[in-house]
Amino acid sequence: MDTELFILITDIIGTVAFAVSGAMAGIRKKMDIFGVNILALLTATGGGIIRDIVTGSTPPTAFKNPLFVIIAAVTANITFIFVWWEHKHKKNVSEKTRAIYDKVFFWFDTIGLAAFTADGVHTGLLGPFAGNAFLVIFLGVVTGVGGGVLRDVLSLEMPYIFVKHIYACASIVGAAVVYIIYMVTGSSEAAMLAGFFFVCAIRFCAAHYGWNLPKAYKD
Repeated sequence: MDTELFILITDIIGTVAFAVSGAMAGIRKKMDIFGVNILALLTATGGGIIRDIVTGSTPPTAFKNPLFVIIAAVTANITFIFVWWEHKHKKNVSEKTRAIYDKVFFWFDTIGLAAFTADGVHTGLLGPFAGNAFLVIFLGVVTGVGGGVLRDVLSLEMPYIFVKHIYACASIVGAAVVYIIYMVTGSSEAAMLAGFFFVCAIRFCAAHYGWNLPKAYKD
C-alpha cells in the first residue's frame, strides 16, 4: 500500500474514533448538540494541534486541511442523532445500555489513542529531529493523549491519563515500538501497525485484568 494512503487511512480511523469518544463524553455530560460537537472536534484534533505547535508547524494541520475537522463533525452528529433516537424510543436507559455505551467509549478511545500515537511518531520521524528518540516518542504520546486530556478537562473529569487502565503508559510503549521498528526495518507501515496493536493490546489487558498504576492510597 502507498505510504501516503496508509497514513491517510490511519488519520481517518483516529479522527473517527476520537470524535465518537468525544461525542459520547459530551452526551454523558448532557451537553447540547453544539457542546457535543465542540468536545468531539477537540478530542479528534487537539493532540495533533499540540504536536504541531511543539514542532513549530503553524498553523496546525487541522486548520490548513479542514478534512479531518469535517470528518469529526459528521461523526459527532451521527453519534448524537443515534443516541438521541435511541433515547427517544426508550424512555428509560437500562444498565445494559449504559454498559454498552461505556464499552463503545472505551474501544473508540483506545483505537483513537493507538492510531494517533503511531501517527505522531511517524510525523516526528519525517522531521529534522528523527534521530532524537525522546522527542519523537514524546510527539507520539502527546498526539495520542492530547485530545483526550482536552476532552476530560472541558467535561470536568479527572484526565483519563492519570487514573484509568494504563492509558498514557500504553501510548508510551506503543510510540517506542513504532520508533524502534522503524529504525530497524525502515518500514513506516510495519512500524505503525505494530505500535497500533501494542497500544490496543495493552489497553485491552489493562481493562480486562484491572491493571492500574499504584496509588498512594485508595478510597
